[in-house]
Amino acid sequence: MLGYGALVLVVMLGLALLFALLLDSARVRLARFSRIAIFLPYAVPGVAATLLWGFLYLPSLSPIRDVLNVDFLDATTVTYSMANVAVWGGVGFNMLVLYTTLRAIPRDLYEAARLDGASEFQIAVRVKIPILTPAIVLTTVFSIIATIQVFTEPTTLRPLTNTISSTWSPLMKVYRDAFVTGDLYSAAATSIVIAAISLVLSFGFLRVVRNHAFREG
Repeated sequence: MLGYGALVLVVMLGLALLFALLLDSARVRLARFSRIAIFLPYAVPGVAATLLWGFLYLPSLSPIRDVLNVDFLDATTVTYSMANVAVWGGVGFNMLVLYTTLRAIPRDLYEAARLDGASEFQIAVRVKIPILTPAIVLTTVFSIIATIQVFTEPTTLRPLTNTISSTWSPLMKVYRDAFVTGDLYSAAATSIVIAAISLVLSFGFLRVVRNHAFREG
């Protein structure tokens, strides 16, 4: 779970920030089509998206398995396969949050930076990203909570492979205890632990970055 979470957070938020900056660039083309294309995977229900990727991962059906010569459902790669599904579905939402924040920035700031001789890359790094920091923090907190509560991807992919256990994620353990073994006390206790971990990680992250992000202290 830690490896999965780190991979999803870094790749998903990194791509979301990159796409938001590219779409806000003065030289971007087909911006409306690009926004829709990037956001569209988020509109696909999680179960449907996971099934779609699951069939692409199956050796007997995958059109890319033989080309890449990779077993996507092997014990060493299944975590990356699940992370790919989460990234594919989550980049669009986070990109939209960041892009909306960028569109609210006065254009005069960019014009002033260009008059000072700043390139588009320098404007992105020195002007846009610092202003985006609160929005980046917000999307990171949402992503941390969503990662801790991951359930759809491993549960949907589990019938396709024997490399995903019934307790791969905390919520899978809650489901097993509550609806398979009938141990409601264990399910309730695990749920409380998940809520506590989500709270600690979210507020811990906010406490670490708040001085830089929100100029407090």
